[in-house]
Amino acid sequence: MSDQPTLFERIIAREIPSDIVFEDEHYIAIRDIAPKAPIHLLVIPKRMTPRVDAITDAAEMGDLWLTAVKVARMHAEDYRLVVNCGTGGGQVIFHTHIHVLAGWEHGPDSDT
Repeated sequence: MSDQPTLFERIIAREIPSDIVFEDEHYIAIRDIAPKAPIHLLVIPKRMTPRVDAITDAAEMGDLWLTAVKVARMHAEDYRLVVNCGTGGGQVIFHTHIHVLAGWEHGPDSDT
């Protein structure tokens, strides 16, 4: 791991601008700058862990997922929650986050 702050830590610190859609004491949710769906949000814990499986406390893990559901329901009735874990799992930014994907008219495999 780098000694440098992650991109998300810099967003949380307001060093980098972002489109914040939700924030509380423990989490921030932003719009993804390279969306893969009509609605693509990132739910990010303010406490940095490099990947989701580094969270070992059940309450912390549950709170993360409940927050992701809360954010998703604020923006869509139907949605997909996705976590990429590690390089082989497609993770690019090594700071735990959940993708909220939604907004397709006929589901995620449709052309809309």
